[in-house]
Amino acid sequence: MGTDDVEKEIRNATKYYWATLSDQEETQLESEATAGGRRSQVVGGSQMDGFAELIENTLVDEGVPRKAVLHDHDATLPGFYRATKRWDLAVVLDDELLAVMELKSIASSFGNNLNNRIEEAVGNNTDLYEAYEKGLFEPSPTPWVGYMILMADKEKSRGSVRIREPNFDVDEAFKDASYIDRAELLCLRMVRQRLVDAAAFLTSNVETGLDSEYDEPNEELTFRRYLSSLVAHVKSHVDYEQPEIDDNNNDSEES
Repeated sequence: MGTDDVEKEIRNATKYYWATLSDQEETQLESEATAGGRRSQVVGGSQMDGFAELIENTLVDEGVPRKAVLHDHDATLPGFYRATKRWDLAVVLDDELLAVMELKSIASSFGNNLNNRIEEAVGNNTDLYEAYEKGLFEPSPTPWVGYMILMADKEKSRGSVRIREPNFDVDEAFKDASYIDRAELLCLRMVRQRLVDAAAFLTSNVETGLDSEYDEPNEELTFRRYLSSLVAHVKSHVDYEQPEIDDNNNDSEES
């Protein structure tokens, strides 16, 4: 898939995200049997399917069998501190785990939801590596681990967040930082600390997002870089059929 094609698909996935989110909100408003608030924006799930499809199609284009790309319940894997964990995507080929990833979003209640995302990401990835070291995925190579988060670009996510420091000073990086800054920092630090092999961080506004617009605040956390890293890892462990060489075409002309 060329650069232009990837860009088009990212834009399509962004539009799909906002369109699906709007549908979920409308359904929620029509029903009284909900948890209240904007809970659908957190637990709806399917709004990230556009990005999941883009990842799957990219891998298939590179020669990975479609059945090897697992989603949701099919992407359930054993853990170390917990019995199992359901990942958003996993690549399992010839009984080997090649990659796992989470595709997350936050469109409201930024403080609580981001804190939950941080705890989940750090805990889940630590659990996965411990399970790998214990040999629960034998004979798999070290799996590629990816994390993506799409955050709504709103006044509440862009503004500086007040911090209480009753006992000790917090890390300077968090002072005067917005929730968008914090989410970017989460992704960058997980990459730097090698909790993930690659992370992607996107922001998008609901009005322009429905027109397929999105932003990538950090060039180290672009979705293209994320895809490139994933494809490189998976391809290095996929056996490709080599074309047969016709010896008759290799005869050199004697002088």
